[in-house]
Amino acid sequence: MTRQSIAPPSNAPLTGIVWPGRPYPLGAHSDGSGTNFAVVSQHASAIDLCLFDPVTLAETTRIRLPETTGHVFHGYVPGVRPGALYGFRAHGPWDPEHGLRFNAAKLLVDPYARAIAGRVDHKQAVVGHVDLTKTDLVRDLRDSAAGCPKSVVVDDSFDWGDDAPPDVPWTDSVIYEVHVKGFTALHPDLPPELRGTFAGFPAGIDHLKKLGVTAVELLPIHQAIDDAFLVDKGLRNYWGYQTLGFFAPDNRFSASGDRGQQVRELKQMIKQLHAAGIEVILDVVYNHTCEGNHLGPTLSFRGLDNPTYYWLADPRRYYSDFTGTGNSLDAREPRVLELIMNSLRYWVSEMHVDGFRFDLATTLGRTTRGFSSRAPFFDIIQQDPILSRAKLIAEPWDVGEHGYRVGNFPLPFSEWNGKYRDNVRRFWAGYEPHLRELGFRLTGSSDLFQLSGRRPYHSVNFVTSHDGFTLRDLVTYEQKHNEANGENNRDGDSHNNAWNCGVEGETNDAAVNATRAKQVRNLLATLFLSQGVPMIVAGDELGRTQRGNNNAYCQDNEVSWLDWASADASLMELVSSLAALRREHPVLRRRRFFQGVHIRGSEFKDLAWFRPDGEEMTRTDWDAEGRSVAFLLGGDAILGVDERGRAIEGDSLLVLINGERKAQTFRLPAIEWGSTWAHLLDTASDRPAGSSTQASERPSRARDELVVDALSIVVLRCHR
Repeated sequence: MTRQSIAPPSNAPLTGIVWPGRPYPLGAHSDGSGTNFAVVSQHASAIDLCLFDPVTLAETTRIRLPETTGHVFHGYVPGVRPGALYGFRAHGPWDPEHGLRFNAAKLLVDPYARAIAGRVDHKQAVVGHVDLTKTDLVRDLRDSAAGCPKSVVVDDSFDWGDDAPPDVPWTDSVIYEVHVKGFTALHPDLPPELRGTFAGFPAGIDHLKKLGVTAVELLPIHQAIDDAFLVDKGLRNYWGYQTLGFFAPDNRFSASGDRGQQVRELKQMIKQLHAAGIEVILDVVYNHTCEGNHLGPTLSFRGLDNPTYYWLADPRRYYSDFTGTGNSLDAREPRVLELIMNSLRYWVSEMHVDGFRFDLATTLGRTTRGFSSRAPFFDIIQQDPILSRAKLIAEPWDVGEHGYRVGNFPLPFSEWNGKYRDNVRRFWAGYEPHLRELGFRLTGSSDLFQLSGRRPYHSVNFVTSHDGFTLRDLVTYEQKHNEANGENNRDGDSHNNAWNCGVEGETNDAAVNATRAKQVRNLLATLFLSQGVPMIVAGDELGRTQRGNNNAYCQDNEVSWLDWASADASLMELVSSLAALRREHPVLRRRRFFQGVHIRGSEFKDLAWFRPDGEEMTRTDWDAEGRSVAFLLGGDAILGVDERGRAIEGDSLLVLINGERKAQTFRLPAIEWGSTWAHLLDTASDRPAGSSTQASERPSRARDELVVDALSIVVLRCHR
């Protein structure tokens, strides 16, 4: 190989030619005649651009980027067009004790690459140091190109037609958390080559529409790697929380190739979801990268500018790890913030996504003094004209000190409400002695969100997510069973707030299985009857089990994939009917918190709580250890108006909750206007909400006594 003197293949630079080019935009951008390359490093002395043969993947040309502008190395190479494969090599000091890890023997993926070809091969020399004594102080001079993925020059053209964001209001949203591969890997209506891909995903649109889903929240689709320790055990990083490229769709989801085809497939998938009125929210992992701790591989960020990208510890040889992955991206750094913001804008502007769920978002808000809701990341998001209008959801914790920050994120962020999950689980499992916290969770968690100026819809309510038990497993297991992960069951959370209904694991006991089925209905009904935005995890509506594995991050197999052949039809119908119930009744989709008063001369209070004896609750009742409660949502007492300025009104709902393991008699409140109550839902029945088989032949009336089965919810309706 010679520098700039190789005869070019069909898609290669003109021999010996490189122009100064431009420092922006960062990454590789082709104008049809050539490509401009620009990459940031505040500490490198020089950066080489490497081009690769598209067939043999051999390095054909190495070009020193000729210009540097404000720490941006750049150059324009004529003849390089979309589809070309490239990477960088960074020159600079090797001084791990001071955080400097430059090693030009290591090929580096462009942080701004819009597509990435190939996967990491850990058997090659992708680690930057010589690992002879389990230290990282000696530089490894072996070339890593054979084991490192290649960046791809991408043609961004795509016919979006009349695509437009569905723009579903937060109050009307129902989120479906789903893994791209797991959704269709076993889909019976797809040919094998489309299963588990972007191209195959739309086969599930009819299912999503039937469920009443308004947004899919996709587990990470940024290019990720499989950890070396998983590969050694024959496993994969299925969830994808080890990001290599923040602009690149993961090529493992492509049905047609990895030279940019994955970008087009994803755009088509998003276009089809939008046409069905379904929004696309991405789970994004800007808190860390796939390079791990000081002993991890050198694939991109570490080799380009280690002390800029990463939050380094003292001594600077090591990394501050707030994420449990070995490293943390340093969102205090302007160049890191620039990367994150450019990535987010790209996904909204170019890829047409509708929002983001930020994994371990506390890390993004960390400053030298700890977490701050005024951290630079939040300030930039709030004033950005594009991103401030997207749906933004924080996972409000990390594993660092004081990392659990539920309720502490600023506008415009919504949050995964972990307190909702834990309290609802504990209530139905029989572990929660008091009703007070349940009251907050059912009504939008005003104790968490109201003081910061946020609304009930800023609470994303969930009982299960990808991380933990499935809904079926939550009522089948109390202990995790993660042996298949190869870590002797040490991984995963040991505190699941679960109740197995008397038997650990699957059983043929009819009584136990009946209780489990009812508990599933209780948990789902609670979710859809609560103020806030409900989120369900893919497969819960099918009765999916992971056989007790509550940390299936490495199970790229039937443990994680949706089993369409064994779907529970009655459970799917229940979820669909609950979503319809929520959609039809504005009292379940309030924009403002309750005040417990009459509104505009309403007949009902907006919210009233009752004991089983029909008397309105007092303050002292909230500290009692009873597990039965009723609440009334006044359909004529809804604060706010609709888009045309009209008062929002609907039916009033009375919800009776019996958390006792024995039947409970409720006396309906002695309310003059609520004299007739029609039955909408009884979770003691396996019929859908609102169905004729759920409704009683005779409506109940004020002061009637109603027996609610053990561990059950009954919902009654009073017409406005």
